[in-house]
Amino acid sequence: MSIVIYHNPECGTSRNVLAIIEAAGYRPTIIPYLTTGWTISQLLGLFAAADLTPRAALRTSKSPAAALGLMDDGVSDEHILEAMTKYPVLVNRPIVCTPMGVRLCRPSETVLDVLDRWPQGPFIKEDGKLLIDEAGDRVL
Repeated sequence: MSIVIYHNPECGTSRNVLAIIEAAGYRPTIIPYLTTGWTISQLLGLFAAADLTPRAALRTSKSPAAALGLMDDGVSDEHILEAMTKYPVLVNRPIVCTPMGVRLCRPSETVLDVLDRWPQGPFIKEDGKLLIDEAGDRVL
């Protein structure tokens, strides 16, 4: 199965999602979106596939969203999308694309919904929380 992850290695959630994917035996294509950036058409395609609006995909913490006025009522989707192309950090992450769907994987266990196989249990996330138990069952 082909998997693409839009990844920020500085983000714990993004690292967890990548670890889950790799522990399940996949070799994903990793897009370091902070350096590659975004296009409006790319964002529109990802958001449509994930059933997200630009506002729903806007990262509001640890980003310049508030300083740019993007959290104010009445800010258009077009304005948010333009800002996301200028400041890639404004897009919440990680976004994962598989043949089973596209998801904004927050929390990290959301990625299990778009994988056809999971890591062998037990699998513990970076924060020490058990995600998959010894029997291979999802805990979170």
